[in-house]
Amino acid sequence: MENYEDIINLPHHVSEKHTRLSIEQRAAQFAPFAALTGYEERVKETARLTENRIDIRRRRKDYHK
Repeated sequence: MENYEDIINLPHHVSEKHTRLSIEQRAAQFAPFAALTGYEERVKETARLTENRIDIRRRRKDYHK
């Protein structure tokens, strides 16, 4: 038996003891193991730092006119 032929057509198991978790509950189980923990905060901080960037080259051009 190759390629799981013995189980490939079996119906999906549904527990009689445990209710099915919502997507949010399932995601929360793995949240502590997120590879990019803190990523969103870093992106927001970078955006905050660059939103009001002053282009000093433009000021120099205006000054020398």
